[in-house]
Amino acid sequence: MTVFKKLLKVILVLLILLFIGIWLFTNSLKPVYNGEVALANISEKVTVYYDEVGVPHINAENEKDAYKALGYVHAQDRLWQMELIRRIAAGRLSEIFGKELLRVDTFFSGLGIEEATKKTIERLDKNSQSYQLTQSYLDGINQFMQEGATPLEFYMVGVDKEKYTLSDIYNVYGYMAFSFAVAHKTDPLLTEVKEKLGDAYFDELNGATFDNLTVIKNEKNPELKASFAKAINTLLEKLPVSPFIGSNSWVIGPEKTKNGKVIFANDPHIGFSQPSVWYQSHIKTPSYEMYGFNLALTPFPLLGHNKDYAYGLTMFENDDVDFYYEQNNPDNALEYKTPLGYEKYKLINKTIKVKGEKDTTYQVKVSKHGPIMNGLIEFLDDTRPIAMQWVYTKLNNELLDVSYEMSHANSLSDFKKGASKLHAPGLNIMYGDAKNNIAWFASGKLYKYRDSLNTKLILDGASGEDEILSYLDFEENPQAINPKNNYVYSANNQPDSIAGMLYPGYYLPENRARRIENLLDAKNDFTKEDVAKMIYDVTSVTAPEVIGHLIKSIDKFKLSPSEKKALQILKAWNGVFEKEQVAPVVYNRLWYEFVQNTFKDEMGDALEQFVSTPLEEKVVASQVKKKVSVWWDDITTKDKIETKEEIVTKSFKKAILFLQNQLGENVDDWRWERVASVEYEHAIGKAGGLLRKLFNVGPFKTIGGDQVINNQIYKIDSTGYYKVSAGPSTRRIIDFSDVENSMAILPTGQSGNVFSSYYKNQAQKYLDGKFVKMKLNQQEIQKSENVLIFIPKK
Repeated sequence: MTVFKKLLKVILVLLILLFIGIWLFTNSLKPVYNGEVALANISEKVTVYYDEVGVPHINAENEKDAYKALGYVHAQDRLWQMELIRRIAAGRLSEIFGKELLRVDTFFSGLGIEEATKKTIERLDKNSQSYQLTQSYLDGINQFMQEGATPLEFYMVGVDKEKYTLSDIYNVYGYMAFSFAVAHKTDPLLTEVKEKLGDAYFDELNGATFDNLTVIKNEKNPELKASFAKAINTLLEKLPVSPFIGSNSWVIGPEKTKNGKVIFANDPHIGFSQPSVWYQSHIKTPSYEMYGFNLALTPFPLLGHNKDYAYGLTMFENDDVDFYYEQNNPDNALEYKTPLGYEKYKLINKTIKVKGEKDTTYQVKVSKHGPIMNGLIEFLDDTRPIAMQWVYTKLNNELLDVSYEMSHANSLSDFKKGASKLHAPGLNIMYGDAKNNIAWFASGKLYKYRDSLNTKLILDGASGEDEILSYLDFEENPQAINPKNNYVYSANNQPDSIAGMLYPGYYLPENRARRIENLLDAKNDFTKEDVAKMIYDVTSVTAPEVIGHLIKSIDKFKLSPSEKKALQILKAWNGVFEKEQVAPVVYNRLWYEFVQNTFKDEMGDALEQFVSTPLEEKVVASQVKKKVSVWWDDITTKDKIETKEEIVTKSFKKAILFLQNQLGENVDDWRWERVASVEYEHAIGKAGGLLRKLFNVGPFKTIGGDQVINNQIYKIDSTGYYKVSAGPSTRRIIDFSDVENSMAILPTGQSGNVFSSYYKNQAQKYLDGKFVKMKLNQQEIQKSENVLIFIPKK
């Protein structure tokens, strides 16, 4: 017994020591928000005040010192995020995650981002202020990396620390530009529909109107594989960093506000992740001030404001990626056809390091249009070489100057000059200032093809007839300055005519845009509180319209009591996606069944890719209005042509049967909160188990849907559950009548360090539609409890 007691004591002591060891280790990994740190190559003391939500307010005597401090504090909270995002464009995720991400690395490293980065850096003015401040920012990151605490994730996946360089910053820009693009999901699919199903099917999807449409019975079920689009989707789903998706922004002129000053609102829609996409910071020197939102590894904010002006962005959704079929020389596969004869492909050898495996080497073939996708995407079964032409890699890159000049503008004209330098990705850049100016600029390098060319299809690379004819001057881009209606807005919707044409793109459906217009037109006395309510709005203006068209085609005489009750709920619905609502559940399931029963028989497996594009919502909104359509017929049934009534009634009945099995017989219990949820996933937390609990934030019940201002983006799939994967990456409201009390919120928190108190402290406020103050008042800032002082390193 004495031996047993001694053994218990030893075990207890070991457990205590283990606990102490873990406690000491985890405490050593926490960010330092107080005290003094010696920082190399700063000329004066820099004081950083951390406010209640962890935003660093950097006070410095000059900008070089300020940006060095920014690099340090940004890395302290987000070094793991920086490490991930710099590896994407360079094809270096496999180094830390293994062969599962080899396909992702092969694809991204072959896009030409690194090569474009190298050319850009060679052309940079090394004496420019933007270059000098960027180097200071990088120096701050690198000093923290060398001397600060190593993030837990580095230990877990075995990352060797490497110095951050300007190439990493431009590679981040490259990934950002690619994630804005939609053509890689849409163009190959539409091309396949046209080639395999024919013009009638393609024209309806592409938005053509037919006054006299003759339905032709299709005798076979053509196989649409959509291998290109499917491969792209698969690759992007594996990425540990969020893609850019949509966004809202509106700027209200002084004539429409209660206090007679501009109110600015912006909420960019980006894939949810942990940590959040944006890092907030406030820089103040004797000659400069900016409260900004930075992406990882970017020194100058893409969203920002000070007491003089505010700016933000939404995705333009213009078409800046085009695909071409090249024709190989039948006698030499290393040559391709041009109008002037055969030219040699440029060959680029690439090596990818894979954790625990041998290095992988492959070759990229590049035509005059761009890299050949067949070698970059596995399972692409089209034997024709497909080249990707992308404006981002084709033209001179001035993104560093764009972000610098927008964040350092002294006037509206200065700001416009910076916005005009953007070539890709296409952005709607929104602006408002204390002098009562409001503006919107659709920025990006736009271009023209021959009039009859449909750029939603894969183009002919050999003929020379499908080439860019000219680039447009920035003044021809859509834009508005102080318009007569006293507001500007963007919800990724189609802009007005550009150079005499509707510019091709992948613009999102009208639902959010119409709701924004309706709300803005209804008042002329907006306050900050009104805008806060508006940015959290969950009413769809189009959902009731879609329902109205569908209900007309449901056979009411064949409905059960439960079906009749569900139908009545749909009829009475005002389009609001609140937690207690039943109608959104019925609507989403009816949408799913309708799409399956209308398009699945023709599209087959390609339907999965169709529903992952913005095209789906546009097509459905159009399809429900059509009495006659080639898509109504179920081509798997023989000697029968289905009608719209049959398809819609079948879809409704299947929807109700599914919901009864999923949620029970009582229709009143089919509440939105039972099927909609959101979880902010960390790259390591995706593994599940204890890692999920440690790193992920959530899951939470949520309000909102994928057709409302408070955009909650999810897949409408067979499961009947809607796991939100993207939405507002921040909500910002700047009121120039009270600019020091402007508001913002992040989905989770400022810090990406799991041991920081700012890791997830904003999550519940975000879900509840609340905000925190973006402090500009210096006296208030200086009352901060946490103060970190950087002193010159001797």
